[in-house]
Amino acid sequence: GSRFSVRATPHRFTSLHIFRFSSSCEARPFSPLQALSQLTDSLATNMFWKGARLAGPLSRGKIAAGAAAGSAALALVHQSKPLAAEDAKKLPVPPGCLMVGTGEYVTGFVGGKGVDSDKKCGVLALVCLDLRNRGKIGRLGMVGTNGQKLPALREHMQKALGEVYEGIDPSVIETWPKDGVVDPAAYKDAAAAFKPGDLAIIFTPDDTHYDIAMACIERGLHVMITKPPVKSLKQHLELVEAAKKHNVLCVAELHKRFDPIYLDARDRIRSLGPFSYFWAYMSQPKSQLDTFKAWAGKSSDISYYLNSHHIDYHEWCLHGKARPVRVTAHSSTGVAKEKLDGVETEDTITIVVDWKNFEDGSVGHGVYTSSWVAAKADVHSQQRWFYMGQKGEVTVDQAHRGYTVAQDGVPFASVNPLFWKPTPSEGRFAAQRTYGYISFEETVDAVAQVNSGKKSAADYDGLLPTIGTIAGTTAILEAGRRSLDAGGRPFELLYEGDGRFETPIGMRPQA
Repeated sequence: GSRFSVRATPHRFTSLHIFRFSSSCEARPFSPLQALSQLTDSLATNMFWKGARLAGPLSRGKIAAGAAAGSAALALVHQSKPLAAEDAKKLPVPPGCLMVGTGEYVTGFVGGKGVDSDKKCGVLALVCLDLRNRGKIGRLGMVGTNGQKLPALREHMQKALGEVYEGIDPSVIETWPKDGVVDPAAYKDAAAAFKPGDLAIIFTPDDTHYDIAMACIERGLHVMITKPPVKSLKQHLELVEAAKKHNVLCVAELHKRFDPIYLDARDRIRSLGPFSYFWAYMSQPKSQLDTFKAWAGKSSDISYYLNSHHIDYHEWCLHGKARPVRVTAHSSTGVAKEKLDGVETEDTITIVVDWKNFEDGSVGHGVYTSSWVAAKADVHSQQRWFYMGQKGEVTVDQAHRGYTVAQDGVPFASVNPLFWKPTPSEGRFAAQRTYGYISFEETVDAVAQVNSGKKSAADYDGLLPTIGTIAGTTAILEAGRRSLDAGGRPFELLYEGDGRFETPIGMRPQA
């Protein structure tokens, strides 16, 4: 997880600089002891293989010789001794992690079978199993509502994960409710089984997030919630206060903030002067309506589901530079209602937001469109946007990274392993550098820091999408929904004052 930078003459080191890089791109130097430990560990590993290779073709005895050479090199610097019992007790205990939800993003299993999307092996469960192997997570649990499907789910995970990736063992995951039991409130028993300081990661239908998150926070668990964290500004602000009261982290899972292209674009946007115009489009194929049939149009809509990504990203880009003041929404209908057996819901939703710049009082506007009735294409999700500031512009096609794959029997695809890499490397899981992985790892690392007392939850405001810093996104999404329900009527966002970093406290319809 580290980057090493060495400047040397042909014969000797002149200086050694070792840094750890955080998600905020701030270089943090190791302590000398940490640096020495990291470097000597690498040297010892290198000595192991060199010793084995010098001995000729590998055999058990020659590998042992290589290991001895590596151990000797390490001992010369570390002069290490076995940990005493009392010292062992002082080692930090990694937090337990409860995954709330069992669907596509968690396991890749929906409707009794694996999904037909780019998440056939899921994301969250595989990430957590790997983090457990790396010692960053301890106990691992998963809770749904329907224990009748758990045996089939375990079978799917064994085939999709356990039999594909070396060292990944899904059987270590504890599950709730009991097999055969249907219990919509099973999350309460599961949360009670974990201890304060553990982490709950919530991937359930949007209208369930608030109750689950509040129960976990009141239990003393840190919480990570898939976007949108909640559907109303009122509930959002209540979660903010609850997290403060119980001194826990509450973070939204917004992985686009960790995309290296989005991150670089954001840093450039910050220097392009006052905001003028933003346009974003994101879609998924209409086949996803089969995957989402249990909740689509009932507990949420396509804007909450997809517009949340780019609204959050744009708000993050403009943090302290401009704020949203007026929201209007428009929609298209026809396909989803038929696919969902008469459920009244929109096919495509566009939200238009007016923003006021702090620097000069000028106004810019953003247009955010999302749809779940697109045709199948070379990507699962079309995702692209354009930003214009008063001093420059940025264009990003997130879906197409210049990497395509054509294979017999498989549709032509533009793939994006920067987000997620399910393809094994020599039989092992190898997605640790993807932003779909890093989004979770950064939160797990933050939880460990807060639990150790080295950091407070408030220290992560601005570094992670904490619940207290993203209220503007929830306000825009809710105002958009209310605008649609009112026939396209505009809604004004309300603030306590004129501060640059204030978030909305309410909204009201305009005449």
